[in-house]
Amino acid sequence: MAQSSRYRWFVVVIFFFFMLLHQTDKLLIGPLKSAISDDFGINNTQFGLVITGALIVSTVLYPIWGYLYDRYARAKLLTLAAFIWGATTWLSAIVRTYPAFVATRASTGVDDSSYPGLYTLIADYFGPALRGKVYGVLQLAQPIGYLVGMVLALMIAPGLGWRNIFYITGGLGIVIAILIFVGVREMPRGKAEPEFEGKDEIAQFRFSWEEAKLIFKKRTMWFVFLQGFAGVFPWNVITYFFFDYLEKERGYDSNSILFTMAPVILVLAAGYFVGGALGDAAFKRTNKGRILVSSAGVLLGAIFLFLAIQTPVEARSVFFIFMLLTAIFMPLSSPNVISTVYDVTVPEVRSTAQATEYFIENAGAAFAPLLAGIIADAFSLQTAILTICISAWLLCFFFYLGALFFVDGDIKILRSQMAERAKAM
Repeated sequence: MAQSSRYRWFVVVIFFFFMLLHQTDKLLIGPLKSAISDDFGINNTQFGLVITGALIVSTVLYPIWGYLYDRYARAKLLTLAAFIWGATTWLSAIVRTYPAFVATRASTGVDDSSYPGLYTLIADYFGPALRGKVYGVLQLAQPIGYLVGMVLALMIAPGLGWRNIFYITGGLGIVIAILIFVGVREMPRGKAEPEFEGKDEIAQFRFSWEEAKLIFKKRTMWFVFLQGFAGVFPWNVITYFFFDYLEKERGYDSNSILFTMAPVILVLAAGYFVGGALGDAAFKRTNKGRILVSSAGVLLGAIFLFLAIQTPVEARSVFFIFMLLTAIFMPLSSPNVISTVYDVTVPEVRSTAQATEYFIENAGAAFAPLLAGIIADAFSLQTAILTICISAWLLCFFFYLGALFFVDGDIKILRSQMAERAKAM
């Protein structure tokens, strides 16, 4: 048992580095915006189109990845995703024209929709009581990856060139593909559900279209989908435009950006784990716990971002404090939303459920960079960031309030289903 426990944490470490390096590669383009825009001679709207292209591709492919993960071995599919990440990043570094860059950068979206399999495989290693914290640990990789990308962009890329940075991150994708192929074992779906505790073998739960259809009958999922649609808008706008905003509208140089944003990103990273831990603790008290933590996070994040952006340019210390407060609350909902999806859906369709949620997220958010670029060119980056982020987070707050009415009942239904299955074995 101890060996099994150690091994599952070994899997978490591999997946952490998968996400860390993948997020570095994916988000690196934001800090490299100025260099890439100068190279191709493009404006904010054209740069936004580059990001939107990749988001559209990943959006379209989410349902396909979700279905494949529920039907086939997730570890092997994650190996394929890591290989695609490396290959497509190399292609985007090779091309020399803007249209070709739009096309090759769009191709990097193929592997961006591969995370549902990772999360559902982890759900079969860890039970509901621990999932929030584990997802919080894994999601630390996203902001830390962004921080690594920022360091590469601001300190390494000026001498090495942005294309060579992409060659490096693409190569690391191939290395991760090998590690997953060699080191990660598949786990039976539903293995970590509490009703199956102590059972050496459980039935193989296989994908069912009937169970997949039931996802859309769970009213908790209606509100999860709605908040997902609105919730990713702010992340895409901040990720791809905030560095440019600091430089062009707040007068920060490269060193100022680094020393301001590095602590903010580290606090943001901590917010994922804090959110997961708070969600797990609240979930032990009430089935509504994860939703309560999520709703508090988006509301407080919106308030502190508004205060930060409205801070006068010369008041850098005040701006920094408000950004730190924004960063701790922004990610609170992320691990809890993933855990909530798995709290109300059966194991054999969880990848499909998660992929559907991501599909709906990106269906709207894919156009966030393009919309931000249009608003920024017409008004300012400040207007674009404030308008999109505050509006989206306020909508999420009200959608979470809706989920509170139904999540308790949907969780009880799932636990009853799992208990019936355990009795039948």
